[in-house]
Amino acid sequence: MSLILTLEQIEEKDKEQVGGKAFSLAMLSRAGMNIPEALCVKAEAYHQFITCAGLRERILLEINRKNFQEMRWEEMWDASLRIRNLFLQTPIPPEIAKELQSPIEEKFRDKAVVVRSSAPGEDSSHASFAGIHESYVNIRGAEAILEHVRLVWASLWSDAALLYRQELGLDIEKSTMAVLIQEIVNGERSGVAFGKNPNDGSQAVIEAVYGLNSGLVDGTVEPDRWILDRQTGKVLSHSPAHREKWVRPSQEGTHLEPLTPDLSEKPPLNDDEIGEIFNHVLKSEKHFGAPQDVEWTFRKEKLFILQSRPITTISSGSSEDKRPWYLSLRRSFENLKVLRKKIEEELIPAMVEEAERLFHQNCATFSDIQLAEEIARRTDIHGRWVAIYWSDFIPFAHGMRLFGQFYNDTVRPEDPYEFMDLLESGQLKSLERNQKLEEMAAMVRKDPSLAMSLKEFEAVEEGDFKRKLDEFIQQFGNLSCSIGEQIQCLQGSEGIIKILLKMAAHPPVKKKWSPLHLDDLASRFLSHFKGKEETFASELLDLGRASYRLRDDDNIYLGRIEREVVVAIEEGRRRIEKRCQITVEGADPAEVIKALKDPDYIPKRRPPTEPIKISSELKARQIIGQPAGPGIAKGKARVILSPSDLFDFESGEILVCDAIEPNMTFVIPLSSGIVERRGGMLIHGAIIAREYGLPCVTGVPEATSQIRTGDLVTVDGFLGIVIIG
Repeated sequence: MSLILTLEQIEEKDKEQVGGKAFSLAMLSRAGMNIPEALCVKAEAYHQFITCAGLRERILLEINRKNFQEMRWEEMWDASLRIRNLFLQTPIPPEIAKELQSPIEEKFRDKAVVVRSSAPGEDSSHASFAGIHESYVNIRGAEAILEHVRLVWASLWSDAALLYRQELGLDIEKSTMAVLIQEIVNGERSGVAFGKNPNDGSQAVIEAVYGLNSGLVDGTVEPDRWILDRQTGKVLSHSPAHREKWVRPSQEGTHLEPLTPDLSEKPPLNDDEIGEIFNHVLKSEKHFGAPQDVEWTFRKEKLFILQSRPITTISSGSSEDKRPWYLSLRRSFENLKVLRKKIEEELIPAMVEEAERLFHQNCATFSDIQLAEEIARRTDIHGRWVAIYWSDFIPFAHGMRLFGQFYNDTVRPEDPYEFMDLLESGQLKSLERNQKLEEMAAMVRKDPSLAMSLKEFEAVEEGDFKRKLDEFIQQFGNLSCSIGEQIQCLQGSEGIIKILLKMAAHPPVKKKWSPLHLDDLASRFLSHFKGKEETFASELLDLGRASYRLRDDDNIYLGRIEREVVVAIEEGRRRIEKRCQITVEGADPAEVIKALKDPDYIPKRRPPTEPIKISSELKARQIIGQPAGPGIAKGKARVILSPSDLFDFESGEILVCDAIEPNMTFVIPLSSGIVERRGGMLIHGAIIAREYGLPCVTGVPEATSQIRTGDLVTVDGFLGIVIIG
């Protein structure tokens, strides 16, 4: 049985072997539309590869480390990274490569092609995997094409693909992949067209950019948009873009460059071309019996259809399609550069300014009505920043993943996490905070009288220590706030002092890396490249480090704003308790606001949190998670169930928690290892653990219920195993 087919050879019976994308193009080609020359590598080739190379069992091992339904996206990314590395380290067996290489050479020779997924089940009326799997543009030569076929196969197991399959309830163990190899059409104008507007069924939509479509797809190039009457094709509106850039082919693939002045002043399409695209969209819809999302390009005056798939977003199912959010986590290099500039030059300065402004407002001077209004205002401010955190800061975390993928694709290390060593810059805000704690702890070590005063919780006299403590609280808060919860978290300076006394009782902890060592790692990485490739690799490393740093820092900035919300809420609760002679510690902010406005109102309190039940009958001795920080450590466990538990932490203990937030990392210098229920290499706990060189295991199911405070545990950060007892 042949493993590769031309579009002309594809028949109805081949649909499950060639996938929706290739099958649709074959049908449109037969309908007389202009389709680029193409070949399809059948799904059977994928199955033969993973079977002959022994990958099938290893893939199943990775995705079954934990119940798939319980895996978070960070854990899926880790599993995906390890699976991708299996594909990178495993060449296509010679007998399979030989069968594929001959028709590829015959069809394309040295022509540039795009290598893209055509997985059976994608681009169907029930599921659109647009943008989920990988596509590679401007690839030349049979050897390079086969290399990228292997990478497309690997993308079947990307974190986005796993998340989307989970969302749709698909059986991931039955996943398979065909690959479409398509001659590249270097169009001068490209775009997408929707036969039916997802927001208004009486309309159609056409979007167009100058250059290649990749700029439109990843958001780096703003498109012109036309709304058309679906019945007549009449243009109802045109929203012109700020035409500044376009994506053009280059020797390395594609690149973004400034748009020429003569093009920036006029739309990419004229009326006749809009009509031609619209007619093709209707023709495609008639052929497939459902409204289509069509990708197209014009080369000179000739229109080419690049792909056509059903518009799944029209259906109004009960479950929300989360694909747009999943896709927003995956950004191109150019898109991430723009996002970084926005974050570093606009958002972070604005967050700092907001926190400073709130800090200098004395809530104690407000009347009850003013305080109620201030709590509502601060809550709204915090809510707005949380929304920005999810829309901008979380997607920027993809910079780490983008660098990691590039590093593994080019360096091909045996350890898929080797790239993490280059990202650990030691410049995290949480490390800066820990350094300031260490400076105060050093003062306590050297001054027995100061240590005695602190142990007795006597008032700290004016001086260097008092000044440093006040500055610390202003910059970092009181250590115990939990991001996003707005719970009781103002321990005052007592919590900090407890931690300082414990730190002072032991020698200072040294961080893992020195700047010289990091420079050496970077030099060795960049030595793999020359010329423009070296420049790109250097820029991508810098972007990855910024992404790594901000993955931790953004929570510190957000925490400062959240602290000021809690300051106002606590002032309100204090007044209500004094007036009503009751405890309202668990009252929601809305209840506090209502009681401040109405002196006769008694606020309702949240019911107490049910304690986690631990089975006394049977307890696992060994539990498995994701290896996230190399090393082995043994010690007594300290299970953190609430922020206040952190202040009981003793030196040498193993930190066990649901997930470490940046506002919790002040105890890391005291710990000897970390275990987290949630997990992944790029979450805060793993990041800070690697900075201090601590063994870390993340993604451990029921970690906080299987392990009790005081249990002796061994943390194996190499294998991802935690031994209890």
